[in-house]
Amino acid sequence: MTGYIVTGTDTGIGKTMFAAALAGALDAAYWKPVQSGLEGETDSQVVQRLSGLAPDRILPEAYRLAMPASPHRAAEAEGIAIDPDALVLPATTRPLVVEGAGGPLVPLTRRRLFADVFAAWGLPVILCARTSLGTINHTLLAIEALSRRGIALHGVAFIGDANEDSEQIIADLGGTRRLGRLPHLPEVTPVALKAAFAAAFTLDDFRREDLRP
Repeated sequence: MTGYIVTGTDTGIGKTMFAAALAGALDAAYWKPVQSGLEGETDSQVVQRLSGLAPDRILPEAYRLAMPASPHRAAEAEGIAIDPDALVLPATTRPLVVEGAGGPLVPLTRRRLFADVFAAWGLPVILCARTSLGTINHTLLAIEALSRRGIALHGVAFIGDANEDSEQIIADLGGTRRLGRLPHLPEVTPVALKAAFAAAFTLDDFRREDLRP
């Protein structure tokens, strides 16, 4: 299977918007294994609305939890036991874009982190990082956490206003690829997101054979 895991340095930084743009650009399938928070649009619904993918390319979540909280806490609130070992990548003939919850060290259970499951899946990770104050520390910590678990980092996708120095020093000190930067959009529509992604990223960076798992 080919594809990417999309994770972030924090919650609410635009990771789902990036995942939607990437999935649409690759004509991929999208999977959010655990959705915490069901009020309003879920991440899968946002991706379906923005990506341009057919509904059958948005694969059903393994766990849908009502509370907008860390999966371990949301599951406990509903009396649900998440089994990380049962989270197996779904079979698809398309490239697969998998979106985690928050960052790599978000707990699935009180003993297992998302990063533990990422390591078992074996797909390369794209780390989404904001460009505002504090991003250097947060992003380098996330890169270190992925590296300690032997997880292949495909690169960092920045989201926000341009911050040349922060973006470059993260790539240099983190020893990783700087994939591009998705700017904040005044209005997030499928057309605007597709155009912004095409202007900010090089699609061949996500298609190279030697970067596949």
